This record gives sequence, structure tokens and C-alpha cells, in this order.
Amino acid sequence: MKILVTGGCGYIGTNLVKMLINVGYEVTVLDKFWFGNKLKKNKKLKVIKLNIKDIEKVNLKNFNTIIHLANIANDPSAELDPKLTWETNVLYTKNLIEHAIKHKVKKFIFASSGSVYGIKKEKKVTEDLKLVPITDYNKSKMIAERVIMSYSQDIKIFCIRPATVCGYSENMRLDVAVNLLTYQALSQKKIKILGGNQIRPNIHILDLCRVFILFTKKNCKPGCYNAGFENLKIIDIAKKIRKYIPSKINIIKKTNDPRSYRQDSSKLLNLGFKPKYSVEYAINELLKLYKNKKLKNLKNYYRVSYMKKNSNLFTS
Repeated sequence: MKILVTGGCGYIGTNLVKMLINVGYEVTVLDKFWFGNKLKKNKKLKVIKLNIKDIEKVNLKNFNTIIHLANIANDPSAELDPKLTWETNVLYTKNLIEHAIKHKVKKFIFASSGSVYGIKKEKKVTEDLKLVPITDYNKSKMIAERVIMSYSQDIKIFCIRPATVCGYSENMRLDVAVNLLTYQALSQKKIKILGGNQIRPNIHILDLCRVFILFTKKNCKPGCYNAGFENLKIIDIAKKIRKYIPSKINIIKKTNDPRSYRQDSSKLLNLGFKPKYSVEYAINELLKLYKNKKLKNLKNYYRVSYMKKNSNLFTS
């Protein structure tokens, strides 16, 4: 089976591509290399350096599935250039799915976001609840979902709504909750949190890759699926980290970050998916890598600050 992965050189894509190859797929990656390329050469892998806006240059004939990861990836990044965010996350996604339909691609798996629900009081945030996004990033993901679902008569569409991702990748991110706080504890023996009562659903990067692979294989009902398994307060994540890494928790009570998200992933679990990894697994994974001097602290691991300093690379 031939699969196209857009954004396949990113934090998630780097792990996903390796796993897809390991299960026997032929993989083509489309990526602009904004944050580098850590993929190793493989006879089953083809890497194309290209902006997603130029997708029409790629012949999609004989591709069975597209996994669409290429996007502006979180709230702070989206705020740097709202125009680029809307173009990348919505317009170019529309162009991609139309190009896929033209070449008779069978499945389109879209990496949306669990943040599309906005701030919910409900303890069980299921796919049936109303979407009330509160930022440009959240809104762009919601609109992208609606745009691509309008093509559901022509192609099987799966919108995956991941929780906050944690765990190691060779193209690492140290600016997402668990990874950021763990690295603070490792490098400074201090964990700085703003507020602390905000709730984040979490998913280990390897489990998220397993979710994408599940939908390449399984013949299940198209639609939207949550992918998050541990709804934790930020303060509780810090306390989990302190269990394994001696550190002081510094709480700054005043914060302008009201974002508090939960997820219920029963719909995914009912397909037979079982998570194998956890927040504590990610903490210990990073601890082991740090002790073995394999966890680096590179500038491009902090996406927002890197984008600010290299704005010429991220032009609309």
C-alpha cells in the first residue's frame, strides 16, 4: 500500500513514518523541512521537499491513503501569522483533498486537534458536543474539518482530534506541556507553571502514531475521533514529574491562559484501540535519554521562538 504523509518530517511525522515503513507500507513524505529532516533513507521511503500549497505538482495516482499532518501546529505559532495559519490549515487542506479525489485516493486521514471543543464544563467531552473554538488555531482546525467533511461522498475521511502530545521524537518538541515541564525539571531542577489548574488531555506520540495506523488498516465508519487518554491538571503533571526527577514546583498564579480541555475517547476505544503508553512513560523516557546525553536542547525544538527568529522561512 502506498501512503502520502504531509508534514512527515515534523515531531509526529518523524515517528509515524518509521512505524508505517515497519508495518510494510511504501511511504512518500511531503515536507518543507521548516524544522529539519531526521528521516533515515529507506528503499520504501521517498521524501519530497515541497510546500503543501504546491500539492498539484505531485502525482497522487496509485496512492491509497493520505495522512495530512502539515499545518501550523498550535495556538502561539498560529498567532505569529494568522494569514499563514488560515491558508495552511484550511485553504491548502482543501486543495489537497480535491487533488486526492481527482486521483481517486481512497482514504484521507486528517490531524485535527482536541482543542476544537474549546473550554468545556462537561467531564466527558465526546465527539457529539458542540465545537466552540477560542483561538485562530482552534478555529482553523474546525473550519478545515468542515471543509473536508463536505467531500465525504467522494472519499473516506477520518478527522483525528489528538490531545496534547508527549514523548520523544528525533525531531523533538520541548514546547509542549509534558516535554517542556520534564525538561525544566531535568535541566534546572525547577518546574515553572502558570496557574496550574488548567486541564490538558494527553497522548503519547507512539500511541498517536498507532491511532493513525489503525485507520489506514481498519474498515470503520468515517468521521471524527478523539485521541486522548489522560485528562490532567498542569499541576498534577508537574507532581508526576517530581516523583521521578527531584525538582521544585514554582507556581505563578496570575496567568492569561484560560485554556482547559478534556477529552473522552470511548469512540476510538470501541474500535478496539488500547493505549500502550502514558504520561509517566514519557517522563521516564525523557529522563533516560537525558541521563544518556541523547536528549538535546536545540533551538528548533521550541517552535514559536524558532519561527520568530527565522520568520523568513515561514512566509505566506
